[in-house]
Amino acid sequence: MKIIMLGAPGAGKGTQAKKIAAKYGIPHISTGDIFRSNIKAGTELGKKAKSFIDQGLLVPDEVTIGMLLDRIHEADCKNGYILDGVPRTIAQAAALEKAGITFDDVISIEISDETIMERMSGRRVCESCGASYHMVAVPPKQEGVCDKCGGKLVQRKDDAPETVKARLEVYHKETEPLKDFYAQRGLLKPVENQPSVEETSRAILHALGR
Repeated sequence: MKIIMLGAPGAGKGTQAKKIAAKYGIPHISTGDIFRSNIKAGTELGKKAKSFIDQGLLVPDEVTIGMLLDRIHEADCKNGYILDGVPRTIAQAAALEKAGITFDDVISIEISDETIMERMSGRRVCESCGASYHMVAVPPKQEGVCDKCGGKLVQRKDDAPETVKARLEVYHKETEPLKDFYAQRGLLKPVENQPSVEETSRAILHALGR
């Protein structure tokens, strides 16, 4: 089961990808995770990625795809995986195709920009372990404290309104065209955002036919 999760920043891709991964016993692979693990391990690709990140630049596609290909060829991916945040562009999707990587389903969470703006303002992240919460949808047991590690929850600069607006513009320009790319291959399964995390999960599983 090889799945791609598409959606605007704040659409809930990470939350839903983790739920699907846990249900089917497959790894959830995000760009952030593979960047962090490669940088921490000091791999050649990790060093290259860090040099761009430290300058505030986007990591080039060949580095991102190189790290992703290394990751999906690890033993825990033999029964499948779910990708979150990658591919981000048509060029990255084409590079995966060229490498012979195929997918079973591409889920696209459909949600309005207005809902995203409202949602992002409530998002909090643990500054220690990176776990994500939402003050309304997925609140921590204790306000301001991570359930997993007890770390402090903070609002990321990425979640400030002006930043969210800019990120949405980039998504519509660079990532949204992937919907057509995968629709042409008969893989796209759009799922309307639902009022709760659980209802959206059910809609995704229904779209997957499971």
